Amino acid sequence: MSDLLDNWTTQARKGILELAVLAALADKECYAYELVKSVAQIPGLVISEGTIYPLLSRLRAQGMVTARLVESAEGPARKYYSLTPEGRTTLEMMDNYMNTILRGVQMLRSRKDQL
Repeated sequence: MSDLLDNWTTQARKGILELAVLAALADKECYAYELVKSVAQIPGLVISEGTIYPLLSRLRAQGMVTARLVESAEGPARKYYSLTPEGRTTLEMMDNYMNTILRGVQMLRSRKDQL
């Protein structure tokens, strides 16, 4: 049973990760390590720098985020990511879809409790 739960949680995290990254970028631009720290605060959602860079690259290729290089006094230049208008629209659609699914699951669970 543990293998089944491990596989399910891995798949659930993968599906939610893009939503979490887009949501983290909704209010301000961030560099990759800031995103890792923000997303890591979500209980059960694990992310590393090795995961974030390919995800950000894919989101850039899809037109969801843009990146700009900013010189840093503390070391190498940092690449800051921000949402594009398309990214904002996609985030809104993902939010709506996620809320619909969660409401549906809650409805099913409340029916079970009534039996």
